[in-house]
Amino acid sequence: MTEDQHPDDPLRLDRQICFPLYAASNLINRLYRPVLSKLGLTYPQYLVMLALWEQAPRTVGALGEALYLDSGTLTPLLKRMEQAGLLTRKRDPEDERRVQVALTSEGRALKAEAQRVPESLTAGFEGDPAEVEKLRDSVQALVATLARHNRDS
Repeated sequence: MTEDQHPDDPLRLDRQICFPLYAASNLINRLYRPVLSKLGLTYPQYLVMLALWEQAPRTVGALGEALYLDSGTLTPLLKRMEQAGLLTRKRDPEDERRVQVALTSEGRALKAEAQRVPESLTAGFEGDPAEVEKLRDSVQALVATLARHNRDS
């Protein structure tokens, strides 16, 4: 530690909550990359597919809410996925302002291949599966808290 660093300095990297979350996200993405590339998906595309496999069709707005993505990030992602033949985007006939996103037959079929993704990544998480579930639950609670804070501010 240098002279200008103090253990209680709030600007120390190891005192930030954002950094370990950011680093963990990057490292998890690296674990997913080779597995998802076999499916022809990036990690954000995989998240879109997970959301659509749970419920489709969905509006772009509903997808954005589920994935915590704004439309400026989501729209180009959806365009690429549409070009790849995984989904369709169509104006809602009841409200032209909304765009409905639906899976194509190719997008629905990809779910069977994706069934192996979670188990193939389990090897990257050493330790007790119950601890991994507890960590996931804690992070989900943090996300919910942050989402509420962002909505309220």
